[in-house]
Amino acid sequence: MKDGKTNPVFERIVRIERMVRSAVLTAGALCVMASTHSAVAMPLTVPQIQTATTNTLRYECHGGSTLTVQYMNTKNKQSFALLTVDGRKMLFVNVLAASGAKYVGDHYTWWTKGPEGSLTDDTADPKAPPMLADCKTGS
Repeated sequence: MKDGKTNPVFERIVRIERMVRSAVLTAGALCVMASTHSAVAMPLTVPQIQTATTNTLRYECHGGSTLTVQYMNTKNKQSFALLTVDGRKMLFVNVLAASGAKYVGDHYTWWTKGPEGSLTDDTADPKAPPMLADCKTGS
């Protein structure tokens, strides 16, 4: 700002971004360690963020692909999705969506509405089809 003062809202946003970035990096490191040492995924833990609930769903997608997603809701009201994309176990963070639940991780978006979801590569041509489309749970 011109008077030398900083905007408190901006400062809060920067602090929150740093906390989320730190949590994602820690969780990503834990995922890498889990995938390199064992075929069974280790539980995801970030001591500062306490998990309230978890739910694992298996999706059947167009073309016969399947996707297993572990959803985590935290006591501080954040939501995460853990899924494997191109052989990499990745942590996706819930972000604002007009409809359904939208999760982003790296340059991918996992978007669900009810029992259906799709996975897109945000760096692909906007006219390209999703990586995984018409994914449905048995629920």
